[in-house]
Amino acid sequence: MVTGQNIPCCAFFWLTPETSRPRLFFVRRGFAVRDAKIVEMLSEWSAECSPHDPVLVVPWSDPSDSTGNRRFIDLRENPYDLDHLPEAEQYPPLMHALRALNGARSPVFTAKCDAWRLDPEELDALRLNLGINDDEGAEGFASYIDVLWRERSRFASFHLQEQMLHRLTRQASSLEYHYAMLDCILRPAVIDFTGPQEGFAITLYVKAAGHDARAAEEHWASTLEGVVALFRGKDLGFT
Repeated sequence: MVTGQNIPCCAFFWLTPETSRPRLFFVRRGFAVRDAKIVEMLSEWSAECSPHDPVLVVPWSDPSDSTGNRRFIDLRENPYDLDHLPEAEQYPPLMHALRALNGARSPVFTAKCDAWRLDPEELDALRLNLGINDDEGAEGFASYIDVLWRERSRFASFHLQEQMLHRLTRQASSLEYHYAMLDCILRPAVIDFTGPQEGFAITLYVKAAGHDARAAEEHWASTLEGVVALFRGKDLGFT
């Protein structure tokens, strides 16, 4: 059961095609609409914490990667290891986000990330969510970052992370990134550096559209920067 303060949002279950299992969504209803267009950013969060949902384990490694390069890199201890992440090297905005989220004053650290151009099906879904036409959303770009709380009590608490996600999506919905959205997924996680600790991780999806590929990537970059700034801000109550 999900509990928390009474806020202006709606919650509903949606059967997702990729999992064929229901996800519980919390969607901000406070964004403004002008001429049938969203003029503030769409932000939502959901929980995928059923016994059948995947668990993020940190540290991790990809057993299919014979080079050993696809593995967890602790950017808190070794910030210069960003050079070993091809995604960060290819997309500087992602590198800046990872550097900020793993900085000494950040309440979180990162476990995984990726960035990619949206395929036609993903782009159609984003245009529908944003209420834009094909010309405005001819191209799309997205990224995800898995983040975990450094403080053990917050990492282990569904309730505290639920409260934080309500605050984060409320604040994000006031950002004027008209062609982008934030989608957060709360999922189970295990940290096992010196002994297993069970808790929860948050996957931050930032998705953006534009009239061409360059515009979509620019919208994504500015939105990602804004979301990371919120995550490190004092208003979330965890810094």
